[in-house]
Amino acid sequence: MSNSASEPLGILLQLTQSLGEDRTLEESLRAVTDAALELVHADHASVRLLDAAKTSLLSGARSGAGAGHRPLDFHRGEGVIGWAVEHRQSVAIDDAAEDPRFVQSREQGFAIRSLVVEPLWSSGDLIGVLSVSSAAPGAFDAESRLKVRLLANCSVPPIEKARLNRLAVVDDLTLAFNVRHLAPRLREEMAYSHKTSSPLSFLLLDLDHFKRVNDAHGHAAGDAVLRQFADGVRERVRRADVLVRRGGEEFALIMPGTTSQEAQAIAERIQETLALGPLSFEGTKIAQTVSIGVATWDGEETPEALERRADLAMYEAKDKGRNCVVVAKPSRHAARDPRTALARSITPRNGAQRTR
Repeated sequence: MSNSASEPLGILLQLTQSLGEDRTLEESLRAVTDAALELVHADHASVRLLDAAKTSLLSGARSGAGAGHRPLDFHRGEGVIGWAVEHRQSVAIDDAAEDPRFVQSREQGFAIRSLVVEPLWSSGDLIGVLSVSSAAPGAFDAESRLKVRLLANCSVPPIEKARLNRLAVVDDLTLAFNVRHLAPRLREEMAYSHKTSSPLSFLLLDLDHFKRVNDAHGHAAGDAVLRQFADGVRERVRRADVLVRRGGEEFALIMPGTTSQEAQAIAERIQETLALGPLSFEGTKIAQTVSIGVATWDGEETPEALERRADLAMYEAKDKGRNCVVVAKPSRHAARDPRTALARSITPRNGAQRTR
């Protein structure tokens, strides 16, 4: 077998092996987009999954050029990827500038001339799309398009497994965990923090005057703002950090191994970035700010007590005029050494055996 033939096979085999491991949905999707870049030498690759209503394509993972920019929102039938979903067909474009389906946006962050979009099928149901693009026209020949199709086909089973596992604890709109995941995950992180004598911080983030967005622009715009906010938070934190949609326009962020000072710095980065860069919906700029409360676990308090301190700090931020970060007052246990705490509130899972 020639080197040119064996290289794609090696990439696909390595990806298949990687996806066979116990991975989160985000890790599985990112492995696919990384493999796509390597397989066809694209500038950018992305996987988008349909939401529960099958009307919007949510950004799951992106690799390559523009991956650091805020992802654009696409609805069914909108743009090339929306067309692929609406018509349930693959798409290959040699020059996007000449294709009326292509939607150009200044916020995109990278150039697109060539584009290949491949639907992701699971048991006859379309669940999303894999797309690759290049800034050069005519970048993807017939062989490259076949490679993208093979990649999509071999990626679907592990992606669908991870997606179904995630659906039980995920918010369909924002792809953040839902509130049912918050208490058990917080207890698990407390157990790990206690075992390793490492810090643990907890943030509550509440979008300011969010009702005005729905009233002025409609609920579809409100949904877009929530999705973009969640995407923006994920881009500014680590994979180990856990984003939860607590309800409505309120989110929680569990930050293992993070001191109070570090958590405050990250909260201020989120707040400042949101204040400086307006969100958007169908070309309309929407100014949105956030109030954030920060609390760091003292080594003894219950999850409910930690949440309560973060909640009070967040409401203090609201009282101060919104669009700011407030660090919670120390708990009554704060002066004690967490390494000696009994952590009576924690019930470790499986004997608290975990690795990172």
